[in-house]
Amino acid sequence: MALLELTHVHTFYADSHILVDLSLEVAEGEVVCLLGRNGAGKSTTLKSIIGLAAPRAGHIRLRGVDICGLAPFRVARLGVGYVPEERRVFGKLTVHENLEVARSTWGDRGSKPWTAERVFELFPRLLERRNQRAGSLSGGEQQMLTIARTLMGSPQVLLLDEPFEGLAPLVVDMLAEQLGRLKAEGLTMVVTEQNVRFVSELGDRVYVLERGTVCYCGTMSEFLCDDDVRRAYLAV
Repeated sequence: MALLELTHVHTFYADSHILVDLSLEVAEGEVVCLLGRNGAGKSTTLKSIIGLAAPRAGHIRLRGVDICGLAPFRVARLGVGYVPEERRVFGKLTVHENLEVARSTWGDRGSKPWTAERVFELFPRLLERRNQRAGSLSGGEQQMLTIARTLMGSPQVLLLDEPFEGLAPLVVDMLAEQLGRLKAEGLTMVVTEQNVRFVSELGDRVYVLERGTVCYCGTMSEFLCDDDVRRAYLAV
């Protein structure tokens, strides 16, 4: 059984049909990358999972339990963490306070819970800034804090929407290394991205989206060898 499974999902924004009969699955412990051009439906897929864009049809199952249409806070409590494309931090709170307000209080899911100390081990830069107001952090530091704060909910699945967008190359390399450490610890992740290079070493499998539906599925190594698919759907 897949840890996370989307089956024949249709999601609309008003009358605009964004996701069209979209199906995909994510096994426990793997990193799945959703690739595609702007407007392909990558972000909407994550929003459909977390409950910010309720599908009109289809099923979204977490460990076999249908979570389709649940409120975002209920989906989060079931074990789904969501890092949006926009870096959303509580600017007037310190780094440590941002982490504490997100700390899980709804029980242990059987895995090692995330604490501020564990987060600081993963993101040493945040330890250096722990008493600094989040609004004064650099863009890269705010992205680290956004991810770290989501981890404080001890998710089973981490959804990351364009995590490398707008970051300097050195910061991208640092963040990719930190996500690699999360993968090594067995955390299941779904990552949306446009730049294949950023996720080529991170991802296990790839789904390429075009106009809200899956047009390609394969392992990362298969995808990297398929020049025709990359040219057709990613223009790379």
